[in-house]
Amino acid sequence: MTYPDNLRYTKEHEWTLVEGDAATIGITDHAQKELGDIVFVDLPKVGAKIEQGKTFGSVESVKAVSDVYSPISGEVLEVNELLASAPEKLNEDPHGAAWLIKVRMTAPEQIKNLLSAQEYQDYVGAES
Repeated sequence: MTYPDNLRYTKEHEWTLVEGDAATIGITDHAQKELGDIVFVDLPKVGAKIEQGKTFGSVESVKAVSDVYSPISGEVLEVNELLASAPEKLNEDPHGAAWLIKVRMTAPEQIKNLLSAQEYQDYVGAES
């Protein structure tokens, strides 16, 4: 798997796409493969405050329930409603249509703490 260069990554297998003061957050292709068939996604409500490194939701698969950790701090602007009725989209397009939430960043400098695509690829390669 090649990870998109325009995203930043966490060691907990989330990605972030920064656009101005907003960021889109999702789980990586590696994460969805490890989870297997995803059957349910629990996400915060619009307006919720999230903190870098803290849990903001969970993804449930036929194997397990996994917490999702926020790569950055901010306020939830939008939740991907598609996943409420079609959580399996996370298995099909984790870096695209199956994003989880969009947030207004409150500490944009936190992006510097995240991994580049190459660093993340090296990290998951070392993990396996």
